[in-house]
Amino acid sequence: MITLQRGDSPGKKNKTFQRIAAFLILSSVSALSVMAVPRREEQPLQETALQMLKKGLAEQGAFTLLKKLTAVGSRLTGSPQAATAVELMQKEMQDLGFDSVRLEPTTVGRWIRGDKEEGRIVSQQFGDIPVPVCALGGSIATPEDGITAGVLEVRSIEELKQAGEKAKGKIIFFNRAMNPAYLDTFQSYGEVARLRFAGAVEAARAGGAAALIRSLTLEIDDLPHTGNMAYEPGLPQVPAVAISTRGADRLSEILRNEPEVKFHFQTSCRSLPPVTSHNVMGEIRGAEKPEEIILIGGHLDSWDLSPGAHDDGSGCSQSVEALRLIKELGLKPRRTIRAVLFMDEENGGTGGRDYARSENRKKEIHRLAMESDRGGFLPLGFGVSGPSSVVERLQKIAPLFEPLGLNWIRPGGGGVDIDPLAASGTVLIGLVPDSQRYFEVHHSALDILEKVNPRELELGAVAMAFLAYIIAQEGI
Repeated sequence: MITLQRGDSPGKKNKTFQRIAAFLILSSVSALSVMAVPRREEQPLQETALQMLKKGLAEQGAFTLLKKLTAVGSRLTGSPQAATAVELMQKEMQDLGFDSVRLEPTTVGRWIRGDKEEGRIVSQQFGDIPVPVCALGGSIATPEDGITAGVLEVRSIEELKQAGEKAKGKIIFFNRAMNPAYLDTFQSYGEVARLRFAGAVEAARAGGAAALIRSLTLEIDDLPHTGNMAYEPGLPQVPAVAISTRGADRLSEILRNEPEVKFHFQTSCRSLPPVTSHNVMGEIRGAEKPEEIILIGGHLDSWDLSPGAHDDGSGCSQSVEALRLIKELGLKPRRTIRAVLFMDEENGGTGGRDYARSENRKKEIHRLAMESDRGGFLPLGFGVSGPSSVVERLQKIAPLFEPLGLNWIRPGGGGVDIDPLAASGTVLIGLVPDSQRYFEVHHSALDILEKVNPRELELGAVAMAFLAYIIAQEGI
């Protein structure tokens, strides 16, 4: 549960939010100087929001930083490029003059894709038909000559279980498309992501030779989308690859007319011993309650098919930019606002877990943790995970964000990196941008800088900066 700040009473806290709510009812959005934060020398909140907006859109610092980060290349956990990104972001935050910039170590896995990835449909009727595939993160490689076997097409784990002996020795083809009927594409993704993560386990459990997963995207194209997967102790490990959606449709079509068709694929991926990497941290120290932390962040690692511009270079650049805006506007938050660029979100989440259980956290109280990990698209609102009373209080200040283009604060939010902080009572918030284009690029070769709109990216940074500043001033 959320505890009160030391020295704050429930009455004082409620009065703070009542004061904000009263302003919103009695004043128009354009009345910039009516409601000030408790300390008289601080600027009115509405004026602060507009100053952040104007400065951010004029300078577009988030995109400038993202351009530098993506120039490093892909940042697969444990890779030399990931290490270079750590050094780059540390230096960038030092150059911006934050009060404290430091690294915290985290032990991460090391998986390498290798230089051999190919797939093809082996048909008696049509001959060999090449189709794009990519290994899933953490998969073992095929034998040197690859795997060639018959194909069992299923659309769910339950359907695979019902197949019984038919699955023995087959390549299990999980061909379930993302449902296009949902407005929130993350809902579509959530319905099928388990097939990618657990497909190899279920294929092995059924006696299959390998797992072939339809790429998790709403697009029909020739680009395979990677992502993490897992093995289960006590079961054989079988190779797992993603197939492009167009390739999946072609294979499914042929299977209907030629059930005995075979599929061949070859990979050369492998896992190496764990290595030490780092979370990168920079902060503006609180003027009155420095031990109370308002965290904003994203994850620094990416998949290796692209430089991870949206996933999650955007979240990292937005977090640093949010701190820059607060600092360069001369604002003095009462509580510490800290940007954390986490390592290893994609391959295991060790950065977030190690951050939460670090000895350094024993002297800190994390009031709020906010993550941006849904791409750098146009921000729409915030999702909040915490006691209903806290969600309600935050919803009362939602109209303050209307000049920034955000229209709501709703229950349900967080992220892989900040979730471990929930155990200590931290309120979790996720920045929620428009999701319609995200899965066009997610975990694929298309997640490049050119797919990011600088203004949309900056609006997310401004929204994060403003919310972090409000909570640093008012508490939660």
